[in-house]
Amino acid sequence: MVVRHGRVSLLRAIRIPHASPDCFIKSISVPRSCSCSNPSTEGPKLQVRRLEISDKSSFIELLQQLTVCDSVSDKEFEDRFQELSILGDDHVICVIEDDRSGKIIATGSVFIEKKFIRNCGKVGHIEDVVVDSNARGMQLGKKIIGFLTDHARSMGCYKVILDCSTDNKTFYEKCGFKQKEIQMVMYFT
Repeated sequence: MVVRHGRVSLLRAIRIPHASPDCFIKSISVPRSCSCSNPSTEGPKLQVRRLEISDKSSFIELLQQLTVCDSVSDKEFEDRFQELSILGDDHVICVIEDDRSGKIIATGSVFIEKKFIRNCGKVGHIEDVVVDSNARGMQLGKKIIGFLTDHARSMGCYKVILDCSTDNKTFYEKCGFKQKEIQMVMYFT
């Protein structure tokens, strides 16, 4: 059994090519943002877009709902943001912002691993997916996963993988993932 920040028994999942179409944003090419309007005409207009440096406060607050996320100074955030920006499309963090409040209510990231196997193939690794506790049930997690998997596909990845808690296994299965193997971890701090 693996325990990570209070989450028990993490699973490794891989993306199944023929997944339910409602899990994905329709566009294969990944623009800077994609609209995902709430079915309710009176609800907020939601947009999947890349993280911006001005998102710091709301973004860190949201990550605290996922795991331990100590305070991050403006300088630390800016330095890390710039470091990841240099990686371009090889490391993408996307967010969904509520246009009424300006609050980040969902996020996730994908980084591209370049391999020697599979004809020098690429694998997308999805990480840090979280939806604000007050915004759950609005299909935002599916929108985030769709954006990230579409990006991995557009980058030529032959698969996309992620780790999740047993509590989230059903959600990822609905998005077309299946359980494969187990995760092992070694922490240094």
